[in-house]
Amino acid sequence: MSKHLSDLLLTPAEMAAVDAAAAASGIDSFGLMERAGAAVAAAALRLHSGALRFAVFCGPGNNGGDAYVAARYLQASGARVALFHLGDPSGLKGDAARARAGCVLEGQNLDLYRPETGDVVIDGLFGAGLGREVSADVRALIERITEAAIPVLAIDLPSGLDGRTGKVLGAAFRARNTITFMTRKPGHLLMPGRELCGELEVFDIGIPARIVRAEAGGIIAENTPDAWKRALPAEQLETHKYKRGHLVVFSGEADKTGAARMSAISGLKAGAGLVTIAAPREAMAANAAHLTAVMLHAIDDEADLGDWLNDQRLQTFVLGPGFGIGARARGFVSALTDRHLVLDADGISSFKDDPQQLFDLFRGEPRLVLTPHEGEFARLFPDIGGDEGLGKVDKALAAARRANAAIIYKGADTVIAAPDGRALINTNAPVWLATAGSGDVLAGIIGGLLAQGLPAFEAAAAGVWLHGEAGRRAGKGLTAEELAAVVLPL
Repeated sequence: MSKHLSDLLLTPAEMAAVDAAAAASGIDSFGLMERAGAAVAAAALRLHSGALRFAVFCGPGNNGGDAYVAARYLQASGARVALFHLGDPSGLKGDAARARAGCVLEGQNLDLYRPETGDVVIDGLFGAGLGREVSADVRALIERITEAAIPVLAIDLPSGLDGRTGKVLGAAFRARNTITFMTRKPGHLLMPGRELCGELEVFDIGIPARIVRAEAGGIIAENTPDAWKRALPAEQLETHKYKRGHLVVFSGEADKTGAARMSAISGLKAGAGLVTIAAPREAMAANAAHLTAVMLHAIDDEADLGDWLNDQRLQTFVLGPGFGIGARARGFVSALTDRHLVLDADGISSFKDDPQQLFDLFRGEPRLVLTPHEGEFARLFPDIGGDEGLGKVDKALAAARRANAAIIYKGADTVIAAPDGRALINTNAPVWLATAGSGDVLAGIIGGLLAQGLPAFEAAAAGVWLHGEAGRRAGKGLTAEELAAVVLPL
């Protein structure tokens, strides 16, 4: 677990439990609200020093309470402030009612807000406490502010976002900045929430770390080296290539060999001791013309593969990149049921008509890594993928449990999930990684890590992170070949 609270991810329910535990310990909850509101006001003045007016939107809960405190501090600083409330503020309770009583500004109904030149909106309507779609009047307000391009500073989360899933609940503000407290939430990292939050800042408002950590479930976290570095093999002076593992990547036909080569080179760069491309005999020449450090072995059918698998040093495989969809892929996977396998691209699509056939092959200790993008995920897990009530993390976890595999649910917010309930959200991948062949490189990196002895989930998570770092090194305009060339071992 990270040493820094700001690195943790707590769901809205976990954060509510933190607030309750803090209050139960004797900490003044209104004092926490005061510090939160003061932090928002300070950020508003720092980030929007040229604002002509701060329009502060106050909701019916504690998020609104933070906004009332922020409005009071902004007014005390000499800024021009206009206050707008959702619903009847006389119904506020607890700390939110106290915050409103301490703010001398006269508020107006939210539907009376009209954008003015120089406005900055302070969004304190819902934060992470929203569990249903926004009302029609709030949706209309959000659309009006978006159309007018008014800068928004959101308290906790842009209103309209689900704090656990990052989903938009009908409509949501697109904030330029978001100020949250103590820790982040999954909705800050998952798409489209990540984009809608703008620049995110985490403020420590004084809840003791022991209370925060006690309520943190640790099920969902950001994908950083802290999550998997303990699983890395120890470096030893006395070693040899077989101790670092032998990775096998299956090649497609003669005119479809490039994807396998990119996977193979990536696995070698990621640290595998040896890498072999297993190719049909008619594709041997095409592969040999482009390879030096990567070896070649002819495999035409399941009989060839069965004979080769008598070599027990062959434990880790990548199947899918450029391989072709169909019975041959399914047969090869069936032969590998007792080995470690990264199944990617065509390998995944080969099981679209009977995914359970694949899942039944890999029971026991997880040794299968699946790397689906959105469409492939829907083909393997149609019921899970089509469940609109689930967020991306929920879907990835359900898929991992069903398949008994590490799932890499790819996208701008790639989620890595394990059958035991762990999930990581990746954030280090630059947008220019979305290029042809990038997934082939990722599959090879993961294969290289599996070959070195990392468990399936840790290899998947570390591979996704290394892939993102390689993308950053390669820079904009990268090609998959350039990406593979800059992969570095852990």
